[in-house]
Formats: sequence, C-alpha cells, structure tokens
Amino acid sequence: MKSIPLPPTSHTPAPYTGPSLDAVLAQRKAFLNPGLFLYYKQPIMLVEGSLQYVWDHTGKRYLDGLGGIVTISVGHCHPHVVAAANKQNATMQHSTTIYLNPNIGAFAEKLAAKMPGDLKCVYFTNSGSEANDLAILMARLATGNYDVVALRNAYHGGSPASMGLTAHSNWKFNVPHSFGVHHAVAPYPYRGNFGYDDPDAGRKYADDVKDLIGYATPGKIAAFIAEPIQGVGGFVVLPDGYLKHTYEHVHAAGGLCISDEVQTGFGRTGTHFWGFETHGVIPDIVTMAKGIGNGAPLAAVVTTPKIAAVMAQKVHFNTFGGNPVVSAIGTAVLEVIENEKTQANCLELGRYILAGLEKLKAKHAIIGDVRGKGLMLGIEFVKDRATKEPAKEACAQAVENARELGLLLGKGGLWGQTIRFAPPMNITKADADFLLAVLDEAIGAV
Repeated sequence: MKSIPLPPTSHTPAPYTGPSLDAVLAQRKAFLNPGLFLYYKQPIMLVEGSLQYVWDHTGKRYLDGLGGIVTISVGHCHPHVVAAANKQNATMQHSTTIYLNPNIGAFAEKLAAKMPGDLKCVYFTNSGSEANDLAILMARLATGNYDVVALRNAYHGGSPASMGLTAHSNWKFNVPHSFGVHHAVAPYPYRGNFGYDDPDAGRKYADDVKDLIGYATPGKIAAFIAEPIQGVGGFVVLPDGYLKHTYEHVHAAGGLCISDEVQTGFGRTGTHFWGFETHGVIPDIVTMAKGIGNGAPLAAVVTTPKIAAVMAQKVHFNTFGGNPVVSAIGTAVLEVIENEKTQANCLELGRYILAGLEKLKAKHAIIGDVRGKGLMLGIEFVKDRATKEPAKEACAQAVENARELGLLLGKGGLWGQTIRFAPPMNITKADADFLLAVLDEAIGAV
C-alpha cells in the first residue's frame, strides 16, 4: 500500500515513558474482564489525543475515525472542555442531588432547551445502559403495562435489562430480562424485504410492529424503543415514515415511544440536533450518552413532567449522575457544539464524504452499500452484490489496512461486515480527503 500523509497538526505529543505495550497487555489479561476484545491483530496502545487525532506509544499519529465509539463528540482533550473539568475538579468534585449545586440545574436547563415539545424533565445517569434501564422502568410505571417492543439488529446496552432489549447475538447473554421484550423486524432497506426503491418501505416495516403487538403481547405495551440510526447494527438508517407510523401504532396500544440517541444525538446527523427529528417525530422519552460528555461518564433521560411524575412515587436519585464535574463538562460540550458550529460541519462534510463513498462503491465491487447521515456513515462489504453474502473477512482486513495507513475505524453489523465511520465532529475537509484516500487504498489492497 502506498503511504498517504495525514493533514498537518500543530500539536506535538509528549514522549511516552510508561510501561511497554507487552506489559500493559499482560496486565490486562491477568486482571481485567476476559470478555474484552481488541480491534486489531496487533494491539494498538493510545496514550495521547488532541481533537480529531490520537497517538500511540510509539508516537505514530492516527485520525480517529470512530470517535472512541461515537463518544468523542467535540474532539479529544478539547481545551474548553478540559478547562471546565479542571476548574470544577479544583473546587467541588462531588455532591449528590440531596444537596444543591448550581452546575446540575444549569446543565439540565441548557440540555432541555435543545429538546422539542414538552421534553423538559432531565434525569442524569452515568451510562447509556443505565439511561435505557431507567427509560423502560419509567414507561412501565407510567403506562401500567409491561411488554416492550424493540428492533432486531439493535443494541441498547450491556446491563441485564438493556441487554434484554438488544437483539444482536454478539452482545447478548440469555438474560431473564428478555422476558416481556419482543423484537420487530429491523427496518433495514439494504437487507430487508422492502428496499431503497420502495417509497412506502417505512409504513410496511411499521406494520410489523402493529402485527407484533397484536400477536405477541396482550395488545397493550409499555414502550417501543429504537435508535434513529442503528449503531452497533452497522449504521442502518431507518426508512422515511417508519418512526411516524410506528409511533402511531405504539400510542394506539397504550405505549410510550423511546428514542435512543446515544450515538445519533448532539448534531451528529447534520440536519438536526437529534436523530428522531430527522423523522419528523417527537418521542415521549429520550435517552442519551457517549457524546454528551465527550468521554466523561455522563448520560441522561429526558421526558415530560407528566411522565416524570410517576417517579416521584418513591425516593429516586442517582449517587453520581449529574455530579458537579460531569455537569461542568456537559455544559462545556454544549458550548463547543454551539460556538464551533459542529452540527453544520457534520452536515457539510458528511455529504462530502458520502459522495466520495458512492464513488468508491462504483470502483470496488466488494462494497455492497454505503449509507448514513452527517458524520455517521457505514460501508457494508459483500462477497457478491447479487446474493449480498456478508464479507466479514474483507471488512476486517480493510480496517487493518486503514490502521496501517493512519486511520482508525470501527466495525459493525451482525457479521462484522460493515465499517463504521463516526469521527469527532470537528474534523476538516483535509481529514475527509485523507479518509477517502485511505479507504480507497485499504479496500483496494484487500
């Protein structure tokens, strides 16, 4: 493969003086969760980051094309976010919500201002899994119903309850929390029964939710939960009209609609601040994590005061959710998004990169589909475009090749057949050109 130069950067990383990669790997194997996985055949050890770039222990620089799995929204170690965290760390690190602190209310108000309709009541948690757990509990209490409808190919977290919502075998144990959860057909235009060429695909996929409620539940449900773009499932964009029709079926069955914005929120889709807004709907409950804290352990559930009132039946609080430090960080992230116009950047560069991916698809027969919105883009690999047989090995090799050339990417899809690209939202056009050039070389070398 030919070398492709990274765009220039003014940041100079400090020389790494810590333990060796082998020592860190051995320590990990001896003391950490044995279920952890590594993306690359030769593990990579990242020791420093600056905005869209990261450096490994040897000093090699990479463009972070996955944003720490869609976690780094405004860039690694963004100076405004770091300054906010340092300032708060030096004054008050922790006070639970049984005491008053100005940070948590101010952050909640700023976050609520980004929500449409009556979505104004904020609950802070520490992770997306915890947020989805709380959302389901809230829906069951508010409706008096128990059954929940989720989607096949979905991922909603790693806790027992959120794992029960997940329909992706690579990420799911046989947990009892699956009881009462029913999985509808994934509205997957590339692989499903209704494709891109069917203008009524959204309604047709939504009909499966209606049928599922009629056949598999008591006819009444507590909630329907979906990602506006399926993340771990391979950045699958739901067809137009799907959420609109599905929400109608769910509300008719007495249920609430939950939008999992863990990967799609905060302007990443470009046209709107939240993924559900791209579908012209307003959910009853919204969950969010990852990009909200730019890497800090921060997540949230936002709902209406009416629905939130059911949680006041008992004492309910979160020891660490919305603590002063993460509230300062979350506020700073919103300020960067506003001041640096990262949503507009996602729209402009997302369209530019997607157009480039279409050209790569025309060039490389191994690419079956390219899709996405804003800076949330997928490239699905197939062995044959007619049969659409997943090309898992080719995808993995392309990711390996890209790493060698200085680009870090993610994988997704049930078979690991899809490259996921979701960088920090402040990448530049030069980064986009680098990305496309690397992908062309990496895929061509498979």
